Amino acid sequence: MKIHLRKKKLLSGKTSLYIEYYRGHKMTTEGKIKHMRDYEYLQLYLVENPKSAIEKKKNQEQLELAEQILAIRKAEVYQGKYSIQNNNKGKSNFLDFYEQKKEERYHTKGNYDNWDAAQKHLEQYCPAHITLNDIDVDFIKGYKKHLDTVSVTKGGKKLSQNTKHTYFNKFKACLNAAFDEGYLKENLIKKVKGFSMGESTREYLTSDELQELSKTPCAIPLLKRAFLFSVLSGIRWSDINKLKWSEVREEGMDDSGNDIFRIVFQQKKTDGVEYLYISQQARELLGERKDTKERVFKGLRYGAHINLQLLRWCMLAGITKHITFHSARHTNAVLLLENGADIYTVSKRLGHKEIRTTEIYAKIIDKKMKEAANLIPKLELDAIG
Repeated sequence: MKIHLRKKKLLSGKTSLYIEYYRGHKMTTEGKIKHMRDYEYLQLYLVENPKSAIEKKKNQEQLELAEQILAIRKAEVYQGKYSIQNNNKGKSNFLDFYEQKKEERYHTKGNYDNWDAAQKHLEQYCPAHITLNDIDVDFIKGYKKHLDTVSVTKGGKKLSQNTKHTYFNKFKACLNAAFDEGYLKENLIKKVKGFSMGESTREYLTSDELQELSKTPCAIPLLKRAFLFSVLSGIRWSDINKLKWSEVREEGMDDSGNDIFRIVFQQKKTDGVEYLYISQQARELLGERKDTKERVFKGLRYGAHINLQLLRWCMLAGITKHITFHSARHTNAVLLLENGADIYTVSKRLGHKEIRTTEIYAKIIDKKMKEAANLIPKLELDAIG
């Protein structure tokens, strides 16, 4: 086993000190090498680029303390006393541990923001002195009840079902990590059932509504092009808004002589890189190619004015649904499934990490199929002999 003192720069600007225990590697069933590492977060932090003598001295003290802990850990290992389930770990402050797990997610903004929002409710419930050794089933059930009955939004409203589901899942992920890293001797979170995910209405346009909308003038032509491009490609507003010409590729022709177009971009929400083929019509909506560093939809801005113009455009087309820009993405998913695309392909095109996210659209299609069963007028039948 190899033991090292490591540093990680946090979103706050500070640098966290932690110990890495490297336990070698093994070969997975897929033939890949998996490195086995465990971590002990010391709750010791360095100030990045210290400016005052006080900050420099504090950094030196923190680093010396970390080195002393490292020496102790190495001695424990060499003496054969090392165990992942170390009682000293359980004495760690729970809220500090949650903060550490949150900071590890600084590179994924959406996830980090959810951890941060959930933390505010956890701090309301959890006393500041609670350690990981103090966590038990009653504590977990108590936090679940707190989210369900006490926690409110900034506007003073009760949390929605999906918000409770999200916040409790961050708490759950924290306790799972504590167990995996040896801070808890038992994975207690498995004994408490979390909140179920509530189904939200996903507004979308039918094929006929989309045709009508495409023929209707919009007060902001740029908005019309961007919305219809989202319908044809399934790309989110955040990715359309930042799309640059360097990410739009022309890749020759297929066997039938049709041009091949693809966009290669990094999803803002998931940080994953996507390689997405788009149709000829979708490419035409992008307009003439500009400088590689220039935004494709230059001048597009998100705000109340844009949302209002989108609704007015829909009303002019005779559409009374509450359509948002994200409805274009829902429309893309529904129309693909209605026209024969398999759910796996749709899931990949939308950039979903889990197929169950895409299955919600399949439910919409199934509902429409059931409705269609009763569209045929009732027949006046003579008695059947």
